[in-house]
Amino acid sequence: MTAPGGLEYTSVRSPRLKTARRLTKRAFRQRARAFLAEGPQAVSEAFGSRAAVTDLFVTAEARARHSDLIAAMARDGVPVHPVSGEVMAELAQTVTPQGLLAVCGFVDVPLEQALAGAPALVALLASVRDPGNAGTALRTADAAGAQAVIFSDASVDPYNGKCVRASAGSLFHLPVVAGAPPDRAVRALRDAGLRVLAADARGGRTLDELAPDELAAPTAWIFGNEAWGMPPALLALADESVAVPIYGRAESLNLAAAAAVCLYACARARRAAR
Repeated sequence: MTAPGGLEYTSVRSPRLKTARRLTKRAFRQRARAFLAEGPQAVSEAFGSRAAVTDLFVTAEARARHSDLIAAMARDGVPVHPVSGEVMAELAQTVTPQGLLAVCGFVDVPLEQALAGAPALVALLASVRDPGNAGTALRTADAAGAQAVIFSDASVDPYNGKCVRASAGSLFHLPVVAGAPPDRAVRALRDAGLRVLAADARGGRTLDELAPDELAAPTAWIFGNEAWGMPPALLALADESVAVPIYGRAESLNLAAAAAVCLYACARARRAAR
């Protein structure tokens, strides 16, 4: 349950800590099929979702502040390892660590499993490279009631530390697909009965021009790269490209903001239709 002899880890030289530290690198995450969830929100959501939490590292200050959560995890058989603040700073990927860090098993599911059960709203992140944008889009999809989020094979790793933190626990709330080729993902979305829309500034119609019944229909949105937008090959996969209207003088919207506008437009239309 703890460091040898019940002592606090004060160095990252131990094999257990070295293994955890390696999970900051994508190659090691893929090999171990494990990642780091940092902070009380992510750790609590991981534990509550019954994701496979294999280790919990905790500072003395965090143990005092989050005693109920830590005690519940210990009762459930999660090994709890006391670490010094210096060790936590070595393990964590934030400037000011919150003192809780869990090692979790991957939670992504196969594409077919994610789209089972007639989903009504899905987000496909295609070539989204910024982990903060990707995590925020995942969180937004969760908030809008989407049934799945698909990360394409050219997108950031959903287990990137910044992406996990930006998702604010939503990584553990809904089915997430990792590394799907866009063409295969779009075929599967159509097979599941969804119309596929590409969010693109050069879209043939704006979001305002879509009728309520169009927005209320089962829909999958494709969101492209932050810097260079939607390439022609990706646009060709969609049934239609749709632009978010800009009423002011801004050149464009941040990808995560555009995702929020599009996903909520569909969510509100479906609620109104019901």
